[in-house]
Amino acid sequence: MSLISQNIPPKKKKRKEHNKENEKLVIEQEREMKKLENSLFGSLYSPVDNDELETRQRKPVWVDEEEDKTNINIAKVNRLRKLRKEEDGSLISGSDYVSRLRAQNIKLNPGTEWAQFDSRSRNDTSLDDESSDEENGAVLAHNYKNVEVVDDILQTNESLVVRSSTKLLPGHLEYSRLVDANAEDPSNAPINSVQFHRNVQLLLAAGLDRRLRFFHIDGKRNTKIQSIFLDDCPIRKASFLPDGSQVIVAGRRKFFYSFDLVKAKIDKIGPLVGREEKSLGVFEVSPDSSTIAFVGNEGYILLVSTKTKELIWTLKMNGTARSLAFAEDGQQLLSSGGDCQVYHWGLRTRACFGKAVDAGCVNSTSLSTSPNGKLFAAGSDSGIVNVYNREFLGGKRKPMETIENLTTKVDVLKFNNDAQILAISSSVKKNSLKLIHVPSFTVFSNWPPLKKSLQYPLCLDFSPGGGFMAMGNAGGKVLLYKLHHYNHA
Repeated sequence: MSLISQNIPPKKKKRKEHNKENEKLVIEQEREMKKLENSLFGSLYSPVDNDELETRQRKPVWVDEEEDKTNINIAKVNRLRKLRKEEDGSLISGSDYVSRLRAQNIKLNPGTEWAQFDSRSRNDTSLDDESSDEENGAVLAHNYKNVEVVDDILQTNESLVVRSSTKLLPGHLEYSRLVDANAEDPSNAPINSVQFHRNVQLLLAAGLDRRLRFFHIDGKRNTKIQSIFLDDCPIRKASFLPDGSQVIVAGRRKFFYSFDLVKAKIDKIGPLVGREEKSLGVFEVSPDSSTIAFVGNEGYILLVSTKTKELIWTLKMNGTARSLAFAEDGQQLLSSGGDCQVYHWGLRTRACFGKAVDAGCVNSTSLSTSPNGKLFAAGSDSGIVNVYNREFLGGKRKPMETIENLTTKVDVLKFNNDAQILAISSSVKKNSLKLIHVPSFTVFSNWPPLKKSLQYPLCLDFSPGGGFMAMGNAGGKVLLYKLHHYNHA
């Protein structure tokens, strides 16, 4: 024993030992707290060690050696065809079969993001960077490294909708019936309009009962948000502006309504100055949310500003006007009608720079352009639908494909978000709704459902991500379906 230790009184020595024990307890408690925080919220303060990650990764308890020796034909069984990656794929190994089943399960039952373990390391400066980003008006999520991509997104006005990058196979469509979109408030009159909001899971439904209804679509309950009654206007059509700020509502009246979603205010507009139209029930809204095009009398097309709600110009067709479709982000307009010609209008020059006859048309009844602008479809009274490349208006007159699966007047044409599905329907006949696989121009064999009636389909829309399809019918219901190929609503 040293002299120094001999000179220290026994009480002071005990105090020092007690203090050291307290310090050790505090350090151990801090470690336990950090471990608890890391397990609940992730490693906020220190990066995760690679050794620790390896210990956390789950390894299979055993491996079946027979899996690699077994071959399975997934083309013979209907319920296994969804596992094909190529159209002509058939035989796969057992291990590949197991991995595809797991991938399909993850696709149909995605886990919640907040509950997943984040294995990427976090920098100590992330909190400081976040505070500086808040001052600049933009905040990046933790661990998001690709700042340049975010900057590119913020510098463009292109659509942020996530589109499926995988090819949709023809033949069999995977779908499931969900709770009716308007189950909380069904209509007692035909539904003439359904449309999904571009940015949120909101659906509007409107019809001849003069009510405009909004529903939050989750596929389970589909909660009703609001209902608006228009006592002097049975609704023929209602449509969101693409920017999501307003809803345009019209019927067989000289006037139309504008509902401001932000201010929750509805305005009655019209009659339009200098016009004598008794019905404004057929219209289209431009993709840039600047113009509303109404079908007028005697071949006139009325262009109305969405800001001032005033008539800014008229276009004149040779025959009667019946259907409209915007193209090129609202800079061009297609129209058709009684003379069976498709007109191509430039809205900057406000002049027609091309027209061509729709092959085999008797009376044109509907038009639709694909979201990418490469295709457009034209329907007629006879039930024939022609699909054209946009080069059709530059001189090529033959359609890419003629679809003859309907026998009565085509009322609705609608491409989905990635133009792999084209919906065509007729309101004259029950269950007269077909879904076309666009790359092969064939109908899906398992649609419409055999044992369930769609009644008389009147309107249809796909959600922005392609995951939902809503259809309004003459019975006042809005049928809702989940399309499993698309992961996003």
